[in-house]
Amino acid sequence: MGSGSADIQSEYTFLQADMRFDHGMLTPLTCSAARMLFPSAGRKIFKCFTMQRAAHTASSNWPRVVNSVRIRHSLKCRGLLQYSCRAYSIVPPPRDDEEKEAVHRMLRVDHAGEYGANRIYAGQMAVLGRSRTGPLIQQMWDQEKKHLAKFNEILAENRVRPTALLPFWNIAGFVLGAASALLGKEGAMACTVAVEESISEHYNSQIRALMENDPDRYLELLQVIKEFRDDEMEHHDAGLEHDAESAPGYWLLKNAIQLGCKAAIYASQRI
Repeated sequence: MGSGSADIQSEYTFLQADMRFDHGMLTPLTCSAARMLFPSAGRKIFKCFTMQRAAHTASSNWPRVVNSVRIRHSLKCRGLLQYSCRAYSIVPPPRDDEEKEAVHRMLRVDHAGEYGANRIYAGQMAVLGRSRTGPLIQQMWDQEKKHLAKFNEILAENRVRPTALLPFWNIAGFVLGAASALLGKEGAMACTVAVEESISEHYNSQIRALMENDPDRYLELLQVIKEFRDDEMEHHDAGLEHDAESAPGYWLLKNAIQLGCKAAIYASQRI
């Protein structure tokens, strides 16, 4: 056996006999002794010790790092959980029967209004869908679809009964939209102006009522109504920009439609 093999055997014997471990690691004492007794291999042993010590330090600190990350994540999730576990998302629970009835009537008529607006745009699209005005009507209709979907969600969440007149508004809305579109683009836009103005005024009255009652309590509902009111006003302005006032008998047509809207609002609140 050569000297190289003898040195390796001696190093191995030394490690077996005298090396101490700290959780499987080489100790400084062992490495120092190895460097004095076996200069040729001591450097290797010391390098091994250094690498193991660095790994041990990292593994020792890792739980603290992980725990701190877990704590931050847990606190964040706790906040989100507290927010998501509220008893309501938009409408707070009523404090008494009077408030419950008032809120239900408000939500019922808003849902009916958005449902009717959807049917009006459906009727207009049936006549003018392939015309140059079609994309504009479709854009406004898409926004109304989002409004209706939101009120469907709110009614279901709060167990609010929709108006029993929905089948009637289904037919009446479609007929009104189609009839106005038969007067041409101007007639459709005149109908849009009349309906959206009525809905916007109704939303404004609800906003005033909620602000006078308890704006902090109804903050989420106010935000929804304000957003939808702004969309309705955009539709109103778009109608004016696209020659609504040029429709034949514009003022007569507008007043007649708005009178029907007021009757629909009154009936939908109560039936």
